[in-house]
Amino acid sequence: MARRGRVELRRIEDRTSRQVRFSKRRAGLFKKAFELSLLCDAEVALLVFSPAGKLYEYASSRCMPLATRLPPLVYVA
Repeated sequence: MARRGRVELRRIEDRTSRQVRFSKRRAGLFKKAFELSLLCDAEVALLVFSPAGKLYEYASSRCMPLATRLPPLVYVA
């Protein structure tokens, strides 16, 4: 089985394709964060801002009290 080789990372120009890719990558990242917290007994907190500035967050159960103590985040574009 042949390997694909190195993939060039560059911005996706088509807006719809970029949004679909963002949603799929975000879901995969959140799944990996959950798996890391579950399998390795790690405390994980993840913050993701969409291109529109919407906040998506994940925190393992032990991180939740910590996340509520953090000051509010200010997003500056």
